[in-house]
Amino acid sequence: MVDDAQHKIQGAMTALVDELDRTFLRNMQKRMHLCAADCCSSEQSSVDQVHRCIESCSTPLTQAQSFVQHELSQFQERLQRCVMVCQDRVKEKVHSHTTEAQVAVYKAEFEGCAMNCVDEHINLMPSVKRRIADVLSTRAGS
Repeated sequence: MVDDAQHKIQGAMTALVDELDRTFLRNMQKRMHLCAADCCSSEQSSVDQVHRCIESCSTPLTQAQSFVQHELSQFQERLQRCVMVCQDRVKEKVHSHTTEAQVAVYKAEFEGCAMNCVDEHINLMPSVKRRIADVLSTRAGS
């Protein structure tokens, strides 16, 4: 069950990242490369000027990627905190006289709680995507 939850959240995260890449980041990356190619077109520019120009071209994409990574990291941290609460609830019930049957019940309880965390966080993904998209759309000029 834990593997199912992990696969479910990983699939949802991968779909989110792919959509953000296709919708925003890929176009930003294309503009960065075209801009960098333009930087190299000037025969009068010094090596330092070309280098600064290329760095300037990459700044918007680097900032956007950092923002996405930060938002996704915060999302994952919230999910981990939720699962930790599940773990803490079960730990409180386990003691030195806990039977194997009780352990099995507690394990199932933990797994159900963890799966609820995953489901809740997957349901939050559209709002996370909207928040990221709102910021990227202003940075991307889309």
